[in-house]
Amino acid sequence: MNVYISLLRGVNVGGHKILMTQLKELYESLHLVDVKTYIQSGNVIFQSRDNDGYRLKNILEQEIERVFNFQISIIIMTRDELKKVIENNPFSNEDKNKIYITLLSTSFKEISEIEIKNVKDKNEKYYLGKKVIYLFLPQGYGRTKLNNNFFERKLKVAATTRNLKTIKKLYELAK
Repeated sequence: MNVYISLLRGVNVGGHKILMTQLKELYESLHLVDVKTYIQSGNVIFQSRDNDGYRLKNILEQEIERVFNFQISIIIMTRDELKKVIENNPFSNEDKNKIYITLLSTSFKEISEIEIKNVKDKNEKYYLGKKVIYLFLPQGYGRTKLNNNFFERKLKVAATTRNLKTIKKLYELAK
């Protein structure tokens, strides 16, 4: 069985309301096993015999649209992929409570560093990975302009952001 972590974008924060019990039931109805949710923002750990995360993502997005009547983007990662995200954190010497990780649906071609520097606060730091953006945000995620909407608009990819604590907890739950 393959272990996957799915992160739903914008659940229970942007008008799209799904109870985690409903989400768990939906995943189980698709024959996914050992389904666990973490907090109310659409984090689901599950196992599947399917080894195609992209196919699972499409199935889950279609089923959520069918059941809940709205479209949502999902980022699906394996436990090993999530481990690499944690290990590659360039801000490991910074305050752990101020680190956020934006996960991207696909790798991006390029973004103008000038565009980022024009919107970021002088104390904010960022690092662009292949399918991940690491953020150190001393004032918190609620105040930054380096948010999902900014990166989705500039990179033309779906994105979702979690704090480092959540990412680490999801990895632990996936063990």
